[in-house]
Amino acid sequence: MNQDHVRHWLQAHPLSPIHVDCATTVMLKILDGKCKMRDAEKRVMEQLYDAVKTLPGQLLEPALHDLIASAREQADQNLKNMIYEKRLLAETAISRPVMKGFKAMIRQEGLLEGAGSEEPDG
Repeated sequence: MNQDHVRHWLQAHPLSPIHVDCATTVMLKILDGKCKMRDAEKRVMEQLYDAVKTLPGQLLEPALHDLIASAREQADQNLKNMIYEKRLLAETAISRPVMKGFKAMIRQEGLLEGAGSEEPDG
């Protein structure tokens, strides 16, 4: 699983603005330590986020991308707290059915296919 796979997948399955927000929210969950996906699936989701972060979202503020970039480099306690708060706000803004639908779509359309076979759950 690599960035080329994600790019090709995106060409075949372009994300709507709300799904861009969903990918951003998953990235916040990964950074916050609340994402329950396998490590290999998290890496695919990080690659998906990297591929769509410049696309327009529907609900979330674009400034989140700067916060995410900072947190990925080095997160101090204040930044971790901010990520936590922004994750909660994002999860509140995006309805549960929309987020569940996004996760079901990426699984059904094969984005995560093969990601679980790279390593055991950890």
